[in-house]
Amino acid sequence: MSVVKISVAELERWLASLVVERCGLTPEEVEIDRALVDYGFSSRDAVELAGRLEDLLDCTVPSTLLWEHPTIERIAAALLSHEERTPPTRAPQTLAHEPVAVVGLGCRLPGDVAGPEDFWRLLERGGDAVGAVPAQRWPRVESAADADVLERTTRAGGFLGDIAGFDASFFAISPREALRMDPQQRMVLEVGWEALEHAAISPESLRGSRTGVFVGVSAGEYGQRSLSELSGVDAWSGTGGALSVAANRLSYALDLRGPSVAVDTACSSSLVAVHLARQSLMTGESDLVIAAGTNLLLGPAVTAAFHEMGVISPSGRCRPFSASADGIVRAEGAGVVVLKRLSDARADGDRIFAVLRGSAINQDGHSNGITAPNVEAQAEMLRLAYGAAQVDPGDVDYVEAHGTGTLLGDPIEARALSTVLGAGRPAGRPLLIGSAKSNLGHLEAAAGITGLIKLVLSLGHGRIPANLHYTDGHPHIDFTALGLSVVDRTTDWPVADRPARAGVSAFGFGGTNAHVVVEQPPASPPEEIPAEGDRIGRFLLAGPDASRVRDQAEELAGWLEGPGGAARLRDVEHTLARRLSGRARAGVVARDRASLIKGLRACAEGGRAPSLVGASAERLDAAPVWVFSGQGSQWAGMGLRLMRDEPAF
Repeated sequence: MSVVKISVAELERWLASLVVERCGLTPEEVEIDRALVDYGFSSRDAVELAGRLEDLLDCTVPSTLLWEHPTIERIAAALLSHEERTPPTRAPQTLAHEPVAVVGLGCRLPGDVAGPEDFWRLLERGGDAVGAVPAQRWPRVESAADADVLERTTRAGGFLGDIAGFDASFFAISPREALRMDPQQRMVLEVGWEALEHAAISPESLRGSRTGVFVGVSAGEYGQRSLSELSGVDAWSGTGGALSVAANRLSYALDLRGPSVAVDTACSSSLVAVHLARQSLMTGESDLVIAAGTNLLLGPAVTAAFHEMGVISPSGRCRPFSASADGIVRAEGAGVVVLKRLSDARADGDRIFAVLRGSAINQDGHSNGITAPNVEAQAEMLRLAYGAAQVDPGDVDYVEAHGTGTLLGDPIEARALSTVLGAGRPAGRPLLIGSAKSNLGHLEAAAGITGLIKLVLSLGHGRIPANLHYTDGHPHIDFTALGLSVVDRTTDWPVADRPARAGVSAFGFGGTNAHVVVEQPPASPPEEIPAEGDRIGRFLLAGPDASRVRDQAEELAGWLEGPGGAARLRDVEHTLARRLSGRARAGVVARDRASLIKGLRACAEGGRAPSLVGASAERLDAAPVWVFSGQGSQWAGMGLRLMRDEPAF
């Protein structure tokens, strides 16, 4: 039978009315791009919905419709448009060797670091983000023996200020489910979104796309605690505590169809995730990749275990390659990089922060104990990485080392670096080394990607931040003989007649090693930059609802008055338009910075301004919009009368 004549918009309204009826919402509260499962639709409801649609449309509707097309928007498209709103399926094809572009960054780190700009400021000023354990962080211990262990082993670390806060409704997650989610899942969602914004990529544009997500995660304390008492288990406990869902949650929220993989190789997890992400781009399996790492210290047991192993620093600081090195300090946070094939990034007009030329991973094998590093294995990994990158190791300027500050680990890493990258260098050009662990502590599953982000920022600014807490060189490392030099003060990047090149390493305590080769981005062709002049710009804002658009306006106004004071308004306008995402919208029309800030402030306050469009509406996308074609006026003074809210005819 043929489908009864009905438009897509009419079917969307009909489906929305069912949600209104079921949930007691107003029509304005129903979002057509939100999964009906989020509104409480069950398997039984799905079968009933299929039957009602058959009656309405006079056609056969499969009972699996809701699972194949989970939103109102996609149900209507599937039934009436006769096509999926997703790219056509094509088989992945292995591509020739091609560099990978870093087009976006995101991070949340100790020291109140809420993004890459904050991170660079911390690094450049030599900030030390390690401090005391936050009050009420650990669960209360019952026995005196446990209290003694807690006192002896967990005095310092690199901690985040807030791990409980989460904007659940932004991601269409119910409050009950959000309470059951491992905070690591929440961080990946939020920092992943921020990294896409940094890349000027609209998350909405990625729906149904071949976008991969690879997340390094190894701390399972939340899941262990949430499942420890059967009486407290509910329907959300399984997904809320699963490490795999750290990646899957982001793929689900953004409706991504590429691979979605959680990686656990302990302290090398996030850099292994970057390696796998790069491979996914090279095989054509993914066209865009979000690679991440996350780590939280939700209990003292792992720290106590590390203390018994003898690797926790009694002095409470990581001191990489220093004579005073006495172990690690644990830390927490999250880092995200957004990656594309270099040719795609150029074609899309992306801002390219750095280029990944190659990478490699391997295993220590049967070393002197499962947690003991292996010089030969590390050296072999470096050879593999630089071979894959097609880069001469002698052309590498700097390595962001694993650099934990342990008595055994640092000398072994130095030996391996010297074997492949340091040997045979001119006396005046040693391989420079350093580690972000000196600023933050050891972020474990997020350590490698944190080092990568530091490296990308350093290439962009042309400076290498100081390796903190470095006094005299480690007594078991002959830096001169090995061709190495620790960056003990902020240093300009070495000048050479080639692109600046560097590497970043990460080693898991079970023996999995990773290294990524990084290069400064290729020079862009000279750009003709027109003067700002008296040009009218259109600055667009969007979000899931009006309140978040107002928050965005407030944040942008503050940025324009502070760190973004030198940004070109054309660039701001272009970036806002590229990353536009959300059903609620507002816009500011402005000729200069002052009028733009004034319009943004009006938007943030929910007020009115001549330059502001849409901000006073409760739902910014609900009001009608008039478009005048410029073909000529039919009535004298028509535009003026419309501005005065008078009838034009």
